[in-house]
Amino acid sequence: MKKKLMLIDGNSIAYRAFFALPLLNNDKGIHTNAVYGFTTMLMKVLEEEKPTHILVAFDAGKTTFRHSTFKEYKGGRQKTPPELSEQFPFVRELLDAYGIKRYELENFEADDIIGTLAVKAEQEGFEVKVISGDKDLTQLSTGHITVGITRKGITDIEEYTPAHIQEKYGLTADQIIDMKGLMGDQSDNIPGVPGVGEKTAIKLLKQFETLENLLANIDQVSGKKLKERLEEFKDQAIMSKELATITKEAPVTVTVDELSFEGYDVEKLLAVFKELGFNSLLGKLEGADEIVSEEVKEISFETVESITEAVFAAENSLYVEVLEDNYHTGEIAGFGLSNKNGNFYLPVETTLQSEAFKQWAKDETKRKQVYDAKRSIVALKRHDIDLQGIDFDLLLASYLLNPSESTEDFAGVAKRHQFTNVKTDEVVYGKGAKKKVAEGDVLGEHLVRKAMGIADLYEPLLKELEQNEQTDLFFELELPLSLILAKMEYTGVKVDVEKLEEMKAEIAERLKEIEARIHEHAGEKFNINSPKQLGVILFDNLGLPVIKKTKTGYSTSADVLEKLEHEHEIIREILNYRQLGKLQSTYIEGLLKVVHSDSNKVHTRFNQVLTSTGRLSSIDPNLQNIPIRLEEGRKIRKAFIPSEKDWVIFAADYSQIELRVLAHIAKDEKLMEAFTNNMDIHTKTAMDVFHVEADEVTSNMRRQAKAVNFGIVYGISDYGLSQSLGITRKEAGQFIDRYLQSFPGVKNYMEDIIVEARDNGFVSTVLHRRRYIPEITSRNFNLRSFAERTAMNTPIQGSAADIIKKAMIDMAARLEKEGLRTRLLLQVHDELIFEAPQDEIEKLKEIVPDVMEHALELAVPVKVEYSYGPTWFDAK
Repeated sequence: MKKKLMLIDGNSIAYRAFFALPLLNNDKGIHTNAVYGFTTMLMKVLEEEKPTHILVAFDAGKTTFRHSTFKEYKGGRQKTPPELSEQFPFVRELLDAYGIKRYELENFEADDIIGTLAVKAEQEGFEVKVISGDKDLTQLSTGHITVGITRKGITDIEEYTPAHIQEKYGLTADQIIDMKGLMGDQSDNIPGVPGVGEKTAIKLLKQFETLENLLANIDQVSGKKLKERLEEFKDQAIMSKELATITKEAPVTVTVDELSFEGYDVEKLLAVFKELGFNSLLGKLEGADEIVSEEVKEISFETVESITEAVFAAENSLYVEVLEDNYHTGEIAGFGLSNKNGNFYLPVETTLQSEAFKQWAKDETKRKQVYDAKRSIVALKRHDIDLQGIDFDLLLASYLLNPSESTEDFAGVAKRHQFTNVKTDEVVYGKGAKKKVAEGDVLGEHLVRKAMGIADLYEPLLKELEQNEQTDLFFELELPLSLILAKMEYTGVKVDVEKLEEMKAEIAERLKEIEARIHEHAGEKFNINSPKQLGVILFDNLGLPVIKKTKTGYSTSADVLEKLEHEHEIIREILNYRQLGKLQSTYIEGLLKVVHSDSNKVHTRFNQVLTSTGRLSSIDPNLQNIPIRLEEGRKIRKAFIPSEKDWVIFAADYSQIELRVLAHIAKDEKLMEAFTNNMDIHTKTAMDVFHVEADEVTSNMRRQAKAVNFGIVYGISDYGLSQSLGITRKEAGQFIDRYLQSFPGVKNYMEDIIVEARDNGFVSTVLHRRRYIPEITSRNFNLRSFAERTAMNTPIQGSAADIIKKAMIDMAARLEKEGLRTRLLLQVHDELIFEAPQDEIEKLKEIVPDVMEHALELAVPVKVEYSYGPTWFDAK
């Protein structure tokens, strides 16, 4: 087999991936878009190229041997965004899991490592493939060295062979450095000859072949000004060529033979993919299906076909195996039970019909330890079985002990706490199309092992919670909340299907009208959803300025269109067309798909164990993502209605709760004063940062103040703030500095919390919810910087989550105490949504703000705003 070496420019590909993809986060809050893009590129080239040898080269530092020639080499480059910097350690971790050699060399660039190894490998009879986002490397192209340059996105690669370079530029690969010497390279701050661009450089090299020959024959160049520039900047051109030349003799210490690639370790790669949250890529790993759990010990258990009270004890560990991800279908496979009487498998068919089981389930005096109380309660409720008396939830306890470990797979959770006597569901049931729930003793043994795991971990995890001062957090907040969430999920929210269908028809009509106007502006009919056809209309026919090109033509992405908005009326229409189209397909049609036909309700599922901050999220449908900034998006809330006649929707919303928490934690006098005096916090911030009076604060000043206020809460960087405000990173950095000077208490908090995180290894919320931040002591600057931002914002976001969760528990108790029929339906961000009879509204106006504002006492007033109406839309 022909030997093939693949050399990848690690820095270049990571940069390309970061800027090609939107910012993505895994469940720990770490940005992952660069790693994700790098991974998809790697998977593609490994599959297509099948290299026998491979290396990824990285830049070793900011200074290289080129700086001794030209101090300003690569000067003027913006500082790497921290959102990208924090991802490089994960790129390296990914490569290690792949079993791919990585290498960097002090005083040299990745290009030089690649150039040196490419030439050595070619001499040793290898075919060489170079992958980069930097066209400088095309100078390496020969008959046996092909240079692949990424273009559209990250996986589309343009192949530079000598023939392709000749066709594209009319030059040889060797002449690329001559071209760079003449035209320079703005990205590397290589000066070249001022006024000489690519076309002129190519024209000159076709005539004179090399830069040196050109400079020796300047008198033969046509054009007086060009001659003068070449003469004046002769030395600069020679230096520029030298800077652009990739050395092929770097003191690289690895040999080509050491770069052999024999395939990846599936288990290691699976672990990295799961850590990074790359669930969509898991199925693309060859051999992933064949990974099995380690051998488990034999157990004995009894299959109970006819259940009697004798099976149960005072303390019972019950595992309910729910078949579907959406447990609202109520499909249960069976039950595992472990107690002092033994280990039992309860088959689903007989158990659900058993009166003894039903009576035991609802008996509060018979204590039950379970895994995922909410899921178990809802699934059994679908069979008219009330599960009560739950005093432990293994999934919840594990989540509180380390919220960064967010897997819901039983075996993964159990093994994290040293219970290994259980197989994964994938091993027992299979995966994907092969998945099939086991039967008989195989199923029984699997469920019993899970019940035994709950029993085994019950006391150790309670002890850990006690050591962490989290017993109250578990028993008084999260566990009772899971019961409330179960009730909310089971109750569901009524949807006016006719209203949704009406909106669907209205938007379809509006889309037709917009389409007609777009065609009128264009002067012809075309497929608006085709980027290729749209590009021809905008840039060829209408002559709009070209912002960006792709492999297939012109880019018509949202960011491109937004830059062209003032160039032609058609652009605003296209943007509206796209927004409405997404609203139609994702939200209106998406909602209609999950409405239960028997009740016209949606039963969203609240995820209690997903986020590192303690925030709840929802899926099927995700009611937190309805785009309410768009008028048509807000109107979707009109479809959410009370389930009872003459009832209304009542919504109560915390006002700027996270900023109030910041004021409480930081004890900043100015922030506290603003909230105590009921001032507009963004206006107050603008006054302090811009040193103006209230009546001098412009709308733009307030907008910038608002961005930095919430940016501080979310650990924003100068890069992030610059993106949200459309200003330079320098301006954003100055704005953040002015903010911190204006609010010294916030500055002190940010400094103190980093010290606390470093000393303890974690940060805590007001109710002792922890988030571990091991990277806080990392020697890697980028990882440490991310950890510091996490340390700053977690206590704020997490405490806000604690407050609304406490309010939900207190609210449920108050409604019961007052004997009200009002039902809590949803929690969306900082908002609680109820359905209530008209005659209870006056009471709700009194008790809802009272309960929510006093859920947890802060050093500043907590403010709740409420409204109500016939729909959720009207209640805002």
